Amino acid sequence: MTLTLPSAAGPVNILRGIDLDVLPGETVGILGPSGSGKTSLLMVLAGLEQATTGTVRVAGFSLPNLDEDSLARMRRDTIGMVFQAFFLIPTMTALENVAIPLELAGLADAEDRAAEALRAVGLGHRLTHLPGQLSGGEQQRMALARAVAPSPRLLLADEPTGNLDQATGGVVMDLLFDLTRRTGATLLLVTHDSSLAARCGRAVHLADGLVVPP
Repeated sequence: MTLTLPSAAGPVNILRGIDLDVLPGETVGILGPSGSGKTSLLMVLAGLEQATTGTVRVAGFSLPNLDEDSLARMRRDTIGMVFQAFFLIPTMTALENVAIPLELAGLADAEDRAAEALRAVGLGHRLTHLPGQLSGGEQQRMALARAVAPSPRLLLADEPTGNLDQATGGVVMDLLFDLTRRTGATLLLVTHDSSLAARCGRAVHLADGLVVPP
């Protein structure tokens, strides 16, 4: 699979030939220097970028064959995403933020499931708080609850502790791995931290848009 994007200086080859199989329930750490294509790989798997060439299959879906509406439904029903930035809606409470994907899926018990997800990450006492009333670690735990509440088959995590101090980041990562085990989801974790990647079932190293030996 390749990904080439336009730029003012001409086409840029971001991913230059990725061949990667991930089994259901696997946890995979993705390592590599800045600019190696780690985040771009997650964007392609989430259907947020379209591969230039090659085949991309996620949970039985062939992404190049899906239109934008189908891609959006696939993401809603199949994928949970956690990023370095929290991407929370500042005017909505914790409960409302987490309930959004559940409501979009048409679930009648969206708020109950959102509350359960928040309790699972230790925020059961923060349901009515706005993101700005929470610490950075609490906001990332809220984002994690939002990602896992729909019971996704695939979790994509892109440097989820990048904006947190070491102790708080450790708490968030413990929760991420615990929730992954409990739900049976497949996890792809982009990180610069080899010790975090070592907690995964295996590690994949990228350099210059290619999978390389460690």
